Amino acid sequence: MATTHTLSVLVEDKPGVLARVASLFSRRGFNISSLAVGPTETPSVSRMTIVVEVEDLPLEQVTKQLNKLVNVLKIVELDPNASVQRELLLVKVKADLTSRSHVLETVQLFRAKVVDVATDAVTIEATGTADKLAALIKVLEPFGIRELVQSGLVAVGRGSRSITGAETRLRSVSA
Repeated sequence: MATTHTLSVLVEDKPGVLARVASLFSRRGFNISSLAVGPTETPSVSRMTIVVEVEDLPLEQVTKQLNKLVNVLKIVELDPNASVQRELLLVKVKADLTSRSHVLETVQLFRAKVVDVATDAVTIEATGTADKLAALIKVLEPFGIRELVQSGLVAVGRGSRSITGAETRLRSVSA
């Protein structure tokens, strides 16, 4: 039975690393349902947050192969209950004079914020779980969604421990 897994992968911040990691999943026939890449507190290290739906055993095979890639420093599977996981949504919604107040009420209900206003539309920014963002989209659909963009999942373990902190030994990153 396939299950969803969230992997936090620390990699060297070098050209081509993203392509090599993504191709490893592709060669195995796994679809990456979410991918976010960005800098970490260490200038030469980037963090990839990869969400993939796979069987447990093939995931173990992929993580072993990922660990063999020279640019991969560390892989941690994040348990949804032991991590903070968020996505970002920007959505442009029709909002003329008759519907604008209803749209703004919805924004407040979801603790989102308006980041741009035009005469006939508003752009809303929201962060949260995939479920929260899906619920917001569903409520906004009747007003008319003009444009929508949603980030991949970003996640970090709960508590004071860090996968890049002093208690974690990373392979040395060559300059």
